[in-house]
Amino acid sequence: MKTAKKVILVIAIFIILITAASSIVVTHENEYSLVRQFGKIDHVVSNAGISFKIPFIQSVDTLPRQTLLYDLSPSDVITSDKKTMICDSYILWKIVDPVKFAQTLNGSITGAEGRLDAIVYNSTKNIISSTTQDDVISGRKGALSEAILNNIGTSLEQYGIEILSYETKKLDLPGDNKAAVYERMISERDNIAATYTAEGSSEAQIIRNTTDMEVTVMLSEAEKEAEILVAEGEAEYMRILAEAYNDESKQEFYSFVRSLDALKLSMRGGNKTVILSPDSPVAQIFYGR
Repeated sequence: MKTAKKVILVIAIFIILITAASSIVVTHENEYSLVRQFGKIDHVVSNAGISFKIPFIQSVDTLPRQTLLYDLSPSDVITSDKKTMICDSYILWKIVDPVKFAQTLNGSITGAEGRLDAIVYNSTKNIISSTTQDDVISGRKGALSEAILNNIGTSLEQYGIEILSYETKKLDLPGDNKAAVYERMISERDNIAATYTAEGSSEAQIIRNTTDMEVTVMLSEAEKEAEILVAEGEAEYMRILAEAYNDESKQEFYSFVRSLDALKLSMRGGNKTVILSPDSPVAQIFYGR
């Protein structure tokens, strides 16, 4: 009898432990706990910790609450000028409404990635199809990513999903025409550089011509001023001489000096003989007046 009671007690304790264990819900920091009752979602536990459910009646599913990465497959897109490009990108996304996510996608991450792939690709194709190849190659990735996200809009709210970021890993040309496009872009840049160089040379020549003209005018004015100063100096010199030899005694001395200068000039060269008549001004130096 005692043995039977012990067995019943052990079984009862075992059942209580199993019941207690099945009623505990442990929710981690990076997940949602979806408590279902008869297959339907009864409530969602979003905060990390321990909660409780009705044992054997309610069940628990979990969904990730952290940011998820989805790497899209490289795909061909066509620009507004009908050029083919290869787009390789990825997105960061998260589940913001676990109830909608579970109801529309049956809680499947793979199913969600399939919807994301289709929606993001269509948005990328629409935006790039309205952008020229030159603008794409020029590196306007930030504006492109923003435009793609704006084009997606709120279309993912129905699935309880939010895209946090769209990033392009590579937006490049197909290998067969990449070199030709780059050569064309280099040629266009060379033409622009040549235009700037020609305009700069023209401006430089105008500046040089203007400077040369200003220098010529300045030199002409300087020479004019110099001539005026020389003339004024000679006039002043003659005036001083006139004042110096104004009386008769000084005039005779001046004539004497000028006569000596004339005699000196006449005796240049190898012949040092001078023949003078008695009435010559130079001879008067020696005869006296």
